Amino acid sequence: MAILENFEPKNVFHYFEEICGIPHGSGNTKQISDYLVNFAKEHDLKYVQDDMNNVVIYKPATPGYENAPTVILQGHMDMVCAKCPEIEHDFTKDGLKLVVKDGFLSAEGTTLGGDDGIAVAYGLALLDSTDLPHPTLEVVFTVDEETVLLGADGFDCSLLKGRRMINLDSEKEGCLWVSCAGGVAGNSYLPVRRVDASGRKVNVKVCGLVGGHSGAEIHKNRASANILMGQFLYELSHVCGYALKELEGGQQDNVITKECEAVLLVLPEEISQITSLAKKMQKDFRAEYTGTDDTITIQITEEGDMDAQVLHPTSQEKVLFYLMNMPFGVKKMSGTIENLVETSCNPGILKLYGDELFVQTSIRSSVGTAKEALSHKIQYLTEFLGGEYETEGAYPAWEYRKASPLRDKMVEIYKNMYGKDLEVVAIHAGLECGIFYERMENLDCTSLGPDILDIHTSKERLDMASVKRVWEYLTEVLKNLKD
Repeated sequence: MAILENFEPKNVFHYFEEICGIPHGSGNTKQISDYLVNFAKEHDLKYVQDDMNNVVIYKPATPGYENAPTVILQGHMDMVCAKCPEIEHDFTKDGLKLVVKDGFLSAEGTTLGGDDGIAVAYGLALLDSTDLPHPTLEVVFTVDEETVLLGADGFDCSLLKGRRMINLDSEKEGCLWVSCAGGVAGNSYLPVRRVDASGRKVNVKVCGLVGGHSGAEIHKNRASANILMGQFLYELSHVCGYALKELEGGQQDNVITKECEAVLLVLPEEISQITSLAKKMQKDFRAEYTGTDDTITIQITEEGDMDAQVLHPTSQEKVLFYLMNMPFGVKKMSGTIENLVETSCNPGILKLYGDELFVQTSIRSSVGTAKEALSHKIQYLTEFLGGEYETEGAYPAWEYRKASPLRDKMVEIYKNMYGKDLEVVAIHAGLECGIFYERMENLDCTSLGPDILDIHTSKERLDMASVKRVWEYLTEVLKNLKD
């Protein structure tokens, strides 16, 4: 039985629930892409599905709007896949288990994918509507936005005739986003050597962190488990001798890492020193991050003696040097826009393989030269230690447009509906708008959406009343875009 069938707006929640039943993590979007194609066929709507699985669905204008300029609606179909450690869930096969509580929609122990499933639901509800007035619609659903905007980057913009675009990838009601940072993923590959060793196996786990979106929440002083693990291993090297066997933290470069694990080989008599240091640093970390990460935990688990391949002392020293010097967090605030993060970075993925340390860092800035300079800093660190560095998935900043008739109209409509001003803001998170804006001449673009809390975490929840209000606002905007 559908659990959202009695909530308004019914069509929006109907399609959102259907989407949640389809696995659609980044890189696993074929099934949901085909679902969108089948929707278009069933509704006798023209569509294009490209080789990347991006989908565009076209809907003619309703009577009286035939001469109105075309409107593009855009969102992405992929979601970040994160879950609580104790939850058994295969994001490649399993649908989400939805929970409604206190007016919020969430998923049991996993991310909800409100970012950006709600855009897909809004788009489908509009395409399915028969009583809502609107201009010609071009509804664009892209793939792999969460992996450095790959779908938008590969999208053929010549498929679109419209020059007014409403992106639906915002997560704060009452805000109209009109500018965003550009970004790039920086990949560091640090070669390591291994040697045979024997000792007591000790697992170290940094956990209990809040995590969050590395763009929207990077300024909230939340801790990174990768950074804390680096600090712990460095301090431990001054307390006792150990050999590093395994190290892993994070699955997405744009998510502030919640957990990081290491496996060490040590002398049995040094276990007590490791445990004591863990207790001390756990207390210190909790004090340092009071109010943001009050439950930081360093778990030490002893597992018996073993023989294993561990890092050569020189390689281990290089790894520690990298971990202690890799940048994280806000690097610079904007000098022109109040309270806007200009430049930041997040080492979201950390993985020690047999012969190399791999680190992927999300680098963001609204200033191109600052983004490049931060990337060069990580490159220099990597190459100084004998490693190699490359970038991928670079996307441009979405620059603020001084003259925007679409923005002005949306501000006016919001004021008329609610009797208060719509907040017009620039954001630090990356949006696909930057790619479309760069490639489509004279594109007038905005971004909006309902309230979504703790996105990219297992605590993600969607404000259902906000979904309804934003739907009412969006449909009113389309009704008023007749000229």
